[in-house]
Amino acid sequence: MPTEIAGLPHWELGFDEDGDRTDPAAAGRLAAEVAAAGVTDLFVFSHGWNNDLPRARRLYERFFTQLAQVAKAQGVGAKIGTVGVIWPSMRWTDEAEPAGEGGVSLGDRPSDPELAAGLKAVFTKPAQRAAIDELTALLIERPRDEEALARFQRRSAALVRRGNRVAPEDRGELAILTGDPVTIYGQFAALAGEEGGEGGAMGIGDRFTKLWKGAKEALRALTYFEMKRRAGTVGQRGLAPVLLTLPGVRIHLIGHSFGARLVSFALLGLPAGAASPVKSLALVQGAFSHFAFAPSLPGKPGKKGALAGFQDRVDGPLLATFTEHDQAVGRAYPLASILSQDNASAAEDRLFEWGAVGHDGFQRVGAGALTLQPVGKAYDGLRPAGFANLDSNAVIRNGAPPFGAHSDIVHPEVAWAVLSGAGLGRRV
Repeated sequence: MPTEIAGLPHWELGFDEDGDRTDPAAAGRLAAEVAAAGVTDLFVFSHGWNNDLPRARRLYERFFTQLAQVAKAQGVGAKIGTVGVIWPSMRWTDEAEPAGEGGVSLGDRPSDPELAAGLKAVFTKPAQRAAIDELTALLIERPRDEEALARFQRRSAALVRRGNRVAPEDRGELAILTGDPVTIYGQFAALAGEEGGEGGAMGIGDRFTKLWKGAKEALRALTYFEMKRRAGTVGQRGLAPVLLTLPGVRIHLIGHSFGARLVSFALLGLPAGAASPVKSLALVQGAFSHFAFAPSLPGKPGKKGALAGFQDRVDGPLLATFTEHDQAVGRAYPLASILSQDNASAAEDRLFEWGAVGHDGFQRVGAGALTLQPVGKAYDGLRPAGFANLDSNAVIRNGAPPFGAHSDIVHPEVAWAVLSGAGLGRRV
């Protein structure tokens, strides 16, 4: 039986890293119980990276409570149900929990003796666990030896699943594993606020202290990027088949951070040419490439985004919130992706090339430019398979460095945008 959030029936769907359901019978129960509850509109929300189960559930409680309150206040008559997707992302144990839910930190934190256990909770293969033990030992010992840094880089590769397809718009992330480790870790040290990470006039001890801090931050970023690839797998192989078991229900997909990638990649698992059960897609501060749906990539002739053309699987609009106050997707995300790219390009051009949808919305798809509206004000011009970028600077703005407003997403205006994209946001 479903639980309830603010009077709305609520279900959970759990998946492992390969997209297999953690409870194989859950999809069948969901279909039967959604039908029995008379649900007409089902809102399916995926959390991002940096979540554990309690934090994911708190996010769903907060967001769907806001959605229920706005729907009631606006006289929405549809029978709404909600689903929270649970998938194996992670929060590093040495990161303070942000005021919001699902944030990210690329900043340095004190070392945590539970780091290895936290990593092993989401990297479960024997080879990965062995690598985590060696990586943790190196971070504790911090040898003053460039070969040790190179070994750290080589062992980090064990956390990246072999055979994972890397989308063309994401290839810069491979720099963490393929670039010169001294250069890469020095740049990560600088990104985390450790000036002089490449040495200079400082003593050799100071130099290696900073390089090892940079190595830890590179490992942190690498795990986030692996979570992003995992999100795509869970969406395509896990969530999509479940959506196809819900005939007659209007489905509305919502994703925050890497969860935005998860729900977007679910479109890859839907059949072409058939009536789509997905009636809207809302990406809230999405942490994946703003070119994911683009039919062509800048500076890459013949290349297109991994989701190019798949907007046709949405029988309604595709919305994306964006704000300059989200530092996680505004600078840390693209900078970590371009560390070994051509430095001859202008900095802003490089940031644009590797930018995230939560920073400036969908790019190169003819997206409409809108402002996140107050509750009750209609959104004009939303159309099936059409993109709309929602300028959210005035609302999604609260949060301290290093992640800024990345988690500041529970607002009536955001709930109203989701309802409006679903075709339920009529003024009364």
